Amino acid sequence: MKDIIQVNPFVVGRYVSDRYFCDRKDETAQLLKHIWNGRNVALISPRRMGKTGLIHHCFGQDRLASYHTFFVDIYATTSLAELVYLLGKAIYDELKPRSSKWVDRFFRTVGSLRMGFKFDPVTGDPVLDISLGDIQAPQTTLDEIFRYLETADRPCVVAIDEFQQIGNYVENNVEAMLRTRIQQCHNTFFIFAGSRRHLMSNMFNSAAKPFYQSAVTMGLGPIPSGVYADFASKMFEDHGRRIQDGVAQTVHERFDGCTWFVQMIMNELFALTPHGGVCGKDMVDTAIRNVIIAQEGTYKELLTHIAPKQKQVLQAIAREGMARSITSGAFVKKYKLTSASSVQAAVKSLLKTELVTQDGDAYRVYDHFLAYWLAHEY
Repeated sequence: MKDIIQVNPFVVGRYVSDRYFCDRKDETAQLLKHIWNGRNVALISPRRMGKTGLIHHCFGQDRLASYHTFFVDIYATTSLAELVYLLGKAIYDELKPRSSKWVDRFFRTVGSLRMGFKFDPVTGDPVLDISLGDIQAPQTTLDEIFRYLETADRPCVVAIDEFQQIGNYVENNVEAMLRTRIQQCHNTFFIFAGSRRHLMSNMFNSAAKPFYQSAVTMGLGPIPSGVYADFASKMFEDHGRRIQDGVAQTVHERFDGCTWFVQMIMNELFALTPHGGVCGKDMVDTAIRNVIIAQEGTYKELLTHIAPKQKQVLQAIAREGMARSITSGAFVKKYKLTSASSVQAAVKSLLKTELVTQDGDAYRVYDHFLAYWLAHEY
């Protein structure tokens, strides 16, 4: 893959190249081994821990050069038709740069999407111009897509991000229907990535579920602090700056090693450090404030849509950090909450909207920046 020169090497929200990707050597080797040995994988970890980056990193490795690779994010989907639409579009977008024969073959096999194939009147490039309304029979279109993948000239790897969403679809039988079709695949392998651990674990580890034991389960934790510190130091040095010992570790600790949040603060610290300058620990708080101030309007808007009791509990959890025994008299009294039952009801809603996440008996605000803002500013 041709490298891309980054002005700021701490990339946020996308994958650029190996150069700007930190570690994950063991996880990369493990995921590639599973794919090479024909295993479907359930990749489970909290959101913003780096699942998407790891998948794209693996897709860029030489070991997968002999595979067709496709990535689709279904986080915002609510129906099978939406999943089919995004999957078809992802495959088409991957094929489009190659040659017209690939596109022709795609539409010969996936005939139900042929009506959406057009040429851009300005550039003359082929485009897939369809809407959800054009997916009249999603199961038929899905069968055609799978047929295309199964008859491809190379093995295919399809990564479906936020896979647990299929459990919320308006249709009731999506899990069983997908499981049946995937089970029949011999040329196509799947990575099912998900951030809702209890939902994903239930989906793949419960004997009552269609996807039971259909994939190897793989977790993804934080990058070790020392490894990330070495990466940060190299990025600063490669771009004509230095970072003091302990700065990257401090940021890593503040945000529990959660990749996206750590990267965002490091991105700001790099931006604050002039060429030839040194990034010191005294800059960390400034970087955090800068990032959070930029989000303040969004957070204020978010709170206008939350019921007052939920807002009080959300702030209490934010101030606690990792909150335990949240229905105890001590917790209720400490944060002047109404009652244990009202806390329980509020947390149920906050978990459903993913504003709060649960790990065992502990609760925390999912968005570390929102938690900081609630605890210090609001």
